[in-house]
Amino acid sequence: MELEQHQSEFGKLGLNVAGISYDSTGALHNFAERKSIHFPLLSDPNSKIIRALGILNETVAKDSPQYGIPHPGVFILDAKGAIKAKYFEDDYRQRYTAAGILLHQFGIIPATEKNEIQGKQIKVTASASSSTVTAGQRVVLTLDLELKPNMHVYAPGVENYIPIEWKMKDADTAVAQEAVLPAAQKLHLDAINETVPAYSGHFQLTRDINIEQAEKIRPAVDSSGHFKVQSTLRYQACDDRICYIPQEMPVQWTFRYEELDRQRVPPELQRKAGKSSQ
Repeated sequence: MELEQHQSEFGKLGLNVAGISYDSTGALHNFAERKSIHFPLLSDPNSKIIRALGILNETVAKDSPQYGIPHPGVFILDAKGAIKAKYFEDDYRQRYTAAGILLHQFGIIPATEKNEIQGKQIKVTASASSSTVTAGQRVVLTLDLELKPNMHVYAPGVENYIPIEWKMKDADTAVAQEAVLPAAQKLHLDAINETVPAYSGHFQLTRDINIEQAEKIRPAVDSSGHFKVQSTLRYQACDDRICYIPQEMPVQWTFRYEELDRQRVPPELQRKAGKSSQ
């Protein structure tokens, strides 16, 4: 359903979208009609293609109706069918979003709400690849940073100075992955006759978070259906003459939470134990 929402963005990149499932054509037709899915859903009832791609979930018992299910994920192919990128998680309850893939793979930030925070020497614009989330989704957080003219902050790896740091603790609502920072400039400081790794002007930080499972998120959701994810940006800005007092800037995101759709297809279309070939 989230992939359907971003199908046009993939189309603008010259990419067609298709889904492969071990479900029958009847089950897929029922789902596509019920949820207004307009891209092809391809049926692989014996999981032959799923096995060929090496993504069969072998933790499922062979006598289970779910046997044959793949690890959920996305392959991106070129015009010749060669795999150019893949986005998969080991845990079947977690998965990359289409919006996150657009950002990671193509640098396209979907149009979501932005939170602008003005610090003493830096302006921060915080955004997320998705503003509405469900349990298990992998969402990309972005910090666009704009330093005042002639200012710089130090990059990780600098010695004897305080580097910029984006701190985020795991919470009941989300598990934080490592932050991704751009390559630093080599900045020569005449005042101290040193060359150090630093950032100036405009630069961007990103990090993925995995939205937790429903039983952990629900207590944090407010009466309007939203929850918050919090972090702190720590930095020390300097100009050509002095380094200013280190700053800690709180940065947070507000997400709307939606429950997973657990409606099943009619009983006559549901898989039976032993349906897929062994």
